[in-house]
Amino acid sequence: MLILYNPQSTASGKRVLPMSLLAVGAALEGVHDYMIVDGNLIPDPVAAIDRSIRETGADILAVTVMPGPQISHAVPQCRELKGMHPDLTIVWGGYFPTQHYDVCLRAEYVDYVVRGHGEIVFKALIDALRNGTDPTCIQGLAFRRPETGEITSNDMAPIPHPNRLPDFPYHRIDVPSYVRPTFLGKRTLAHHSSYGCPFHCNFCAVVNMVGGRWMAQSSERTAGVVRSFVDQWGVDAVEFYDNNFFVHEKRTADFAERIMDLNLSWWGEGRIDTLLKYSDRSWELMRDSGLKMVFLGAESGSDETLLLMNKGGTASTGKTLEIARKMKHYGVVPEFSFVLGNPPDPEADVHGTMEFIRKVKRVNPDVEIILYMYTPVPLAGELYDQAKARGFKFPETLEAWIDPEWQDFLQRRSAQVPWMEDPLRREIQNFERVLNAYYPTSTDPKLTGVWRLVLKAASAGRYHLRLYGNPIELRALHKVLAYQRPETSGF
Repeated sequence: MLILYNPQSTASGKRVLPMSLLAVGAALEGVHDYMIVDGNLIPDPVAAIDRSIRETGADILAVTVMPGPQISHAVPQCRELKGMHPDLTIVWGGYFPTQHYDVCLRAEYVDYVVRGHGEIVFKALIDALRNGTDPTCIQGLAFRRPETGEITSNDMAPIPHPNRLPDFPYHRIDVPSYVRPTFLGKRTLAHHSSYGCPFHCNFCAVVNMVGGRWMAQSSERTAGVVRSFVDQWGVDAVEFYDNNFFVHEKRTADFAERIMDLNLSWWGEGRIDTLLKYSDRSWELMRDSGLKMVFLGAESGSDETLLLMNKGGTASTGKTLEIARKMKHYGVVPEFSFVLGNPPDPEADVHGTMEFIRKVKRVNPDVEIILYMYTPVPLAGELYDQAKARGFKFPETLEAWIDPEWQDFLQRRSAQVPWMEDPLRREIQNFERVLNAYYPTSTDPKLTGVWRLVLKAASAGRYHLRLYGNPIELRALHKVLAYQRPETSGF
């Protein structure tokens, strides 16, 4: 028996299907016995895992670890479980271990790291451990050499094609526990229909995992999953957590046609220049099939910074404005993310992007704005090199990574980047508060027409005069109304 564990992934304990574990579990079905434990559903995961180990004799614990809240739970919990069960083999996988495998393996409570997409790699590791063979030749595996303790990583394994992988084993979890209300609908579930992204933006963790590759389930299979959600669990909305759902126009349009009769709402992540190439017919199909919002990386108000980010020759601020206009025409809400404080001149970068956001809002007031501070990604080009030159370096232990200040870094609200001093960070936060009051989100049902007028009136002077500093009256209003958008996408 082995245990697949999903540590609590949000501060609020929001329940999102543990899709990484379902994907790994699908590869294990019929070969290795396993159970899934989700820290978002139970109050004391350590006690639950300890009890399962004692009752079943489980000897392997596999943990999926995303940056942010998940690592802050995974570190102390794995340390405690290793202390309780010294012979327990603990395997980490996910975005954070893929990038920082050496830091993970410096901790005595992490035995192996699966890097990249883990379905095939993890099964090969379990096969080796069960058969008593040497796992150190497995592609995608990082480990400590038994004879020297040296930390070693093999080359990344090829990405498995999601259309050739088995369906998720939903029978292993209580799916109704994950159905929840969102902006999209009253009964929302998530799905992941493709792997990777064909672009190489150098602030994005996905690049190190997939190297510019993208593979997807067919439109027919993806629509079939969505239809099963409706039939089995009465779902009325779907979030696609693909890194880039909209890469292939024909696939997207065909998927939209296939779900037209379901009366669903849906959301996904895309890329501005890709969606600008879509035909009017494809936009009509997406709209009519229930597409309500698309998360898009606008990233900067500067074309020069977009080049530094390696956004590609087709990315530009002009295209950001163009997609905002187009999506207004089709009634689909753009959710734009911006990365502020990029080197070499973070102050100019912040002010330029703030002014550009004002321009975006004039074009399409319904645009949702998500602000992040620039945080370096390991081995990711010119921006990372400039960050290192200004004194930036990553923590070298897991205990340092779970310090509250580095938790802010992992969620792109960091105080750890040496070029972003307090006054500039506060200016961004104040601007965000004023912006979100003057343009209240369209995704919050409690913001009635009266409250929207109150927020706009309270913030109008500051917004028009660009007086963002110390908005105490808006902070007080926020305590009453909580009008600001969440700090991450996905509702």
